[in-house]
Amino acid sequence: MRKIKQTVRTILLCGFLFAYTDATCAQITLSVKQQPVREVIKEIERISDYRFFYNENSIPMEKRVTVNVKDSDIENVLNLIADQMGISYVIKNNQIALSAEKRVNVAQQTRKVQGTVVDDLGVPVIGANVSVKGTTNGTITDMDGNFLLEVPNNAILEITYIGYRPQEIAIKGQTRVDIKLAEDTQKLDEVVVVGYGTQKKATLTGAVASLKGEELAKVSQPNMKANLIGKIPGVRYQESTGEPGVDSSDRFNIRGFGEPLVIVDGVERPFTQIDPNEIASMNVLKDASAAVYGFKGVNGVIIIETKKGEMSRPKINYSYSIGLQSPVKNLEMMNAYEYAYYRNQALMNAGQSKRFTDEEVEKYRTGSDPINYPSTDWYAETVRKVAPKQQHNLNINGGSEKIRYFFSLGYLDQESILKSTQEFKRYNFRSNITAEITSKLNAEVGLGGHIDDYKYPYWTGDEGIELFTAIKSNAPNVPVYANNNKNYYYNSDNNELNPVAMLDRDATGFKDKRNVEFNGQLALNYEIFKGLKARAFFAYDYTNLAQKEMKTACTFYTYDSVQDTYNPITKVAKGELMEKTQPYYKTTQQYSLNYKNTFNDLHDVEALALWEWKETNTNWFMARRYYSTTSAIPELDRGDVDNMYNEGNSAVYKYGGLVGRLNYVYAGKYMAEFSFRYDGSYKMAPDKRWGFFPAVSAGWRISEEQFMKDLVPQMDNLKLRASWGSIGNDSQLNASQFVSGWQFEDRFILGGAGNSSASITNGMKEANLANPNITWYKVMTTNVGLDGSFWGGKLSFEFDYFYRKTTGYPATRNTSLPTTSGIPLPQENLNSSDNRGFELSLGTVQQIGNVNLQIKGNVAYAREKDLYKEQALPLNQYKNWRDNGAYRWKNVTWGYEHIGQFQSYDEIYNSPIQDGKGNSSLRPGDIKYKDLNGDGLIDANDEKVIGKGTFPDLNFGLTLAADWKGFDVNILFQGASNYTQVLNALTSPFRGPGEGNGFRVWMDSWHKADYNDPDSEWVPGKFPSLRIEGNDNNSKKSTYWTTDAYYVRLKSIEIGYTIPKNLLSKVGIEHLRVYANAYNPLTITNVKYTDPEAIEGWQSFYYPQLKVYSFGVNVSF
Repeated sequence: MRKIKQTVRTILLCGFLFAYTDATCAQITLSVKQQPVREVIKEIERISDYRFFYNENSIPMEKRVTVNVKDSDIENVLNLIADQMGISYVIKNNQIALSAEKRVNVAQQTRKVQGTVVDDLGVPVIGANVSVKGTTNGTITDMDGNFLLEVPNNAILEITYIGYRPQEIAIKGQTRVDIKLAEDTQKLDEVVVVGYGTQKKATLTGAVASLKGEELAKVSQPNMKANLIGKIPGVRYQESTGEPGVDSSDRFNIRGFGEPLVIVDGVERPFTQIDPNEIASMNVLKDASAAVYGFKGVNGVIIIETKKGEMSRPKINYSYSIGLQSPVKNLEMMNAYEYAYYRNQALMNAGQSKRFTDEEVEKYRTGSDPINYPSTDWYAETVRKVAPKQQHNLNINGGSEKIRYFFSLGYLDQESILKSTQEFKRYNFRSNITAEITSKLNAEVGLGGHIDDYKYPYWTGDEGIELFTAIKSNAPNVPVYANNNKNYYYNSDNNELNPVAMLDRDATGFKDKRNVEFNGQLALNYEIFKGLKARAFFAYDYTNLAQKEMKTACTFYTYDSVQDTYNPITKVAKGELMEKTQPYYKTTQQYSLNYKNTFNDLHDVEALALWEWKETNTNWFMARRYYSTTSAIPELDRGDVDNMYNEGNSAVYKYGGLVGRLNYVYAGKYMAEFSFRYDGSYKMAPDKRWGFFPAVSAGWRISEEQFMKDLVPQMDNLKLRASWGSIGNDSQLNASQFVSGWQFEDRFILGGAGNSSASITNGMKEANLANPNITWYKVMTTNVGLDGSFWGGKLSFEFDYFYRKTTGYPATRNTSLPTTSGIPLPQENLNSSDNRGFELSLGTVQQIGNVNLQIKGNVAYAREKDLYKEQALPLNQYKNWRDNGAYRWKNVTWGYEHIGQFQSYDEIYNSPIQDGKGNSSLRPGDIKYKDLNGDGLIDANDEKVIGKGTFPDLNFGLTLAADWKGFDVNILFQGASNYTQVLNALTSPFRGPGEGNGFRVWMDSWHKADYNDPDSEWVPGKFPSLRIEGNDNNSKKSTYWTTDAYYVRLKSIEIGYTIPKNLLSKVGIEHLRVYANAYNPLTITNVKYTDPEAIEGWQSFYYPQLKVYSFGVNVSF
């Protein structure tokens, strides 16, 4: 009746009859603040075709209102006015009638609101819940993240989605709202991937860390291991080199245990060359949760799931980045003048004659005669200041309820910083299809792989040690080319190979290789009945590494200016060509039953039974020929027939294992898990071959107890968990030593050494004594952890303490057989060791106005100790203390404690003997050592532990992420401490024998005030006095050359901007983000002269770490 009455009043007021309809589609842009409604109406009539009708006696036209809209429909404008005036209205075509009665029409109290929900990366969220707070009125987002909902004018929208923090948005008259969801660090409903399955994070009892693929892509380095640095506590990687395509696997581990097992889509596979854009998630199993993978998972497991298709329209995503690479640090060498001056000084210090006259030194200083007195900067001649790197990825995903797909193509082109055709190219592809065949049966098909192309000069590779040794060692007073003629590379007998020539593939040779990896897999999943599923999985992996290396016979030259002749010097007399192929085939089969159900809403039960069988076939063949000419054609059949060699081998490895696991959760707060692995290995006797290895874990969600809810209402989650597991290992066992076998012996001497009638032949010999009792050595891991979060996930933490003990580690008894037996002793299960440490992660998520802020930090500490260690009996008490490794920490450095530098000859002669020559070889400035045992002699008996090892015990990372109105920033710090950096490379001022160059830092050394006057005073410096061949006293490993090191790297900083969607929709683009990234731009450390992650003994003598400045774009259609 009220609606009828309102309509009648409106008819009488306006003098004509018109019925209620929706407003027209004209758009209004208006901005007025506290203006009389009369003026506002006039303005609307001026800018539109609408005309107003009202009774001035019943409507206060002088009342002031505020309206601020852009491209809004007329209904929205009128609602804003009506709410402030307390009136109502009706619309007929372009005519608007105002009434003094408040609006009560339901249609006029509500409006249609539309919008888009995206995640923190701007990707549309499918299936997010959008509802009016306090009502059941709601909807879900479609495949593009869009929604449309009719809501009251003053409604508050609630937006929720699993894994993200809920948001509330006040409508306040808006007709469009776009929402960006922030990740919920609490994520109790999140499902994480574990061994052969998934589990809820809330009820997980193992030490499992997770990363999303988007987080990995934030630091998109070619080597996937580098993308993990600082992000996961306990995962350690010492990035010692930036050489394209090189993987430093020996410096990658979890908790210091050793290199972990990597599982990609259910199969053991390498992962360093995977394109980060293909990865959906990465989960790291660090405790007994890895036990289901058996001996392969003894050092922890990294599980990678690649991206799968989504139920959506086809989406095309393209990413591109281009970067400029440059060395992080370079240890500078002397120029020609410095070299001549300080080499003279070193010779004079040793009582020898000067190498260069004063006139020659002056010519090097002035550079007045560069042909005869050159100054060559070998580093600048061979190393570029910057080198480009570019990366592309194109992928498409989508699908329906019946079939979903993901296809990806990637390309990486990384050039070397060397001035040569050294480069690394990688081509990636990935295809994942999931199809629902029937309501109970679905299939998963996956294909993937990559092709890696390496092109190197012959004298590079192996982290560039040989090349960079030549760069640092060659004297700077010799030219690149004889007589500056580029047809003649210069070299003298007293120098290393010419570094510029080493980079010339035509002159000195090349190393090329192509690695092809292909994998395919098929899985069938069948639901037998509710809760019980069967799965059959088959995978095939193929790898082939093809190498071709050509070392060219080459001649170098010196130039005789008097005779105007080039004099040849042969450095590489014979050429050599090697070709090698290494095909590798592996099949993996898994058959499993999985039961999962909930009883009475309290008892969650899940059980898994799985059989796994793996078979690997390896085969390699190598052929080599030598060449007596310098113009050799790089083909095997062009080599000398009298100088050829070949070898090869093949092997088959088979492993089988039975896996079982039972999980039980009561009321969502008490958890228990039992698992086992029954593994077999070909390396042991049949009765020792199979081992049973169990694991148990339990958890208690204390936060679910009522007393805790009452005590700490701010707490969202507090979970105590513990695990123990036993894993067998055979990786260090020699194969088939349970039987006494035979092996081939090359160049076997018949008749005895030194016998003129002896002959050399190939033959066979008994390989070993049999040990039928050799068996698995066992690794037992205990882990205790505590997880918590507060205030809706705004603050969270995870803490773990672990202890691991290894028993029965294989070793050979310290007993010898008579040499006439010719048989070595077999391995036995003798040694033992342990590891211990802790990990702590802290995180906070805040929303301050329009700013979303996330901070995550982690720290991890781990050390290893030998327990029992088979070794020779010590000769005396000191030897027992010095050499007995039993019950002693590993990763330590032994050496001398230095107590300063000698200040005078008197001090030298009145100090303990430390050169074995009555101190006669010592000079003022030489390093002085502590006589620990007080016997007046500095020798090996005075060594002590002077530091930790070269691999850090303590590692940490800090991530800062924020976004504001389309702008985003992501900063990653990474660092380490509790390790010792030993500057072995600097212990001698000049590199190697002959004419080797000198380190510039050694110019600050003890020296005579006038090196031409042997009686002049010694002038103190930082380093000892210069010697040509170095000095045995000063080169001893001591605290003088060690640093208790630490470093903090700004590992990555990325700043991006996402273009607003309303600007992109007109050109058919759904998402567009541009960004700039800096990798390794800053390092803070107490390590002087070299990079804090440098390889011990080779500081600055290898391909250096890189800093990279990149620009990129991510676009979706």
